[in-house]
Amino acid sequence: MSVLQDKVAIVTGASSGIGRATAQLLAAEGAAVILNARGLPALEDTADAIRKSGGTVHVVSGDAGLTETHEHLVEIASREFGRLDIAINNVGAVGPFKPLADVSPEEWQATVSVNLTSAFFGARNQIPAMLKNGGGSIVFISTFVGTSVGIPGMTAYAASKAGLMGLVKGITADYGANGIRANALLPGGTDTPAAGDAAQKEWAAGLHAMKRIARPDEIAQAAMFLASPMSSFVSGAALFADGGNSAVK
Repeated sequence: MSVLQDKVAIVTGASSGIGRATAQLLAAEGAAVILNARGLPALEDTADAIRKSGGTVHVVSGDAGLTETHEHLVEIASREFGRLDIAINNVGAVGPFKPLADVSPEEWQATVSVNLTSAFFGARNQIPAMLKNGGGSIVFISTFVGTSVGIPGMTAYAASKAGLMGLVKGITADYGANGIRANALLPGGTDTPAAGDAAQKEWAAGLHAMKRIARPDEIAQAAMFLASPMSSFVSGAALFADGGNSAVK
């Protein structure tokens, strides 16, 4: 039997990169997956790949920065599959690439909305559904930026993503006794559309002890560990999957 047989998972930001790879892996391990992203064509492409591999999938396009989107995702999980066991809150954006004093209030708010407020909206809706089934696992995709190291021009991104650890610890304190596990996954540089061009990827590779950036499926495997019963006594934690980046800073 697959590790996630009969489990139901929500994955946001599932149209590409880490979100797509994670959705495919969860489905391959037996979970029914509800996928979310703003761009419907790319989201449907992910869903088609899962269906061709024999997986069960439902698509919900929409902005994860709106609480209504998360309400709908949870509603679909409950209506179509009768439960919610796993949530991978993956959606995020780098935001403005400039020194902090040059970041406008509007740019700051937009970055916080995508990277942190969307995660709050997700958890706020996911937790009640999970409690109905005795618990579940919530995974927030954060980053090494702002946690183990600062990078010039990325302060808004760093602050908003580092804030996810406050959610992880607070959810663990509030709901750990009720079977809810919350953890953050902190990837290093990963070969996704957000990684930039070849020169930017080469620069990022140099930050890591392994002198390369990750494949999306490598990060997906770490996310699957946190989502699955294999990490049944892991909660409130930050799991670095950063190729040794944090170890050499």
